[in-house]
Amino acid sequence: MPCFTEKTCVVLGTLDITEGKNIQRFTVKSRIKHQEYKKVNLGNDIMLLKLSKKVKLGKNVKSVKIPIKDKPIGPNTKCIVAGWGSTGTARSVTDLRVVSVSTIDLGICREQWEKKLPANIICAGGYKTESGACQGDSGGPLVCSKEAVGIVSFNYKKNCTYPNRPNVYTQISKFLPWIKKYIKNIP
Repeated sequence: MPCFTEKTCVVLGTLDITEGKNIQRFTVKSRIKHQEYKKVNLGNDIMLLKLSKKVKLGKNVKSVKIPIKDKPIGPNTKCIVAGWGSTGTARSVTDLRVVSVSTIDLGICREQWEKKLPANIICAGGYKTESGACQGDSGGPLVCSKEAVGIVSFNYKKNCTYPNRPNVYTQISKFLPWIKKYIKNIP
């Protein structure tokens, strides 16, 4: 179980990270952060990771597709978000949490936030609901129709009790040229 001492660790093949069987753990060999990233609320909150070795797909590890072209995600699209973050009662969890969320119209999202939000985002969950992402879920997937369309970015004042502010995700399809540029050339 090599990567528990590493700052960045990727765990695959389990819903409970305390179990030993079927788990694949990887250290991160290299990472490429978007060159225009400064802070999460300013946008470009995306990073590519190169793992220390090749992932073995199988019964417990499957890949998820990402968009092949830029396309809008309409409001009220049913999605799921997954993560190991806080549940409100615990700082982090050992079992993967998965929750259903619906996307929110960007106009409503921007109105509820009452401030400028970055471009290239999706809003989902955390608005008129008790479901959504929380601290520790950042970088996790927003999956709609079996396609990873977003990456957990931020919520309102790190408040997971879901005030009247939608959760914000980086929209993957907006970064396809950047992903394609770097995916084959990660050191």
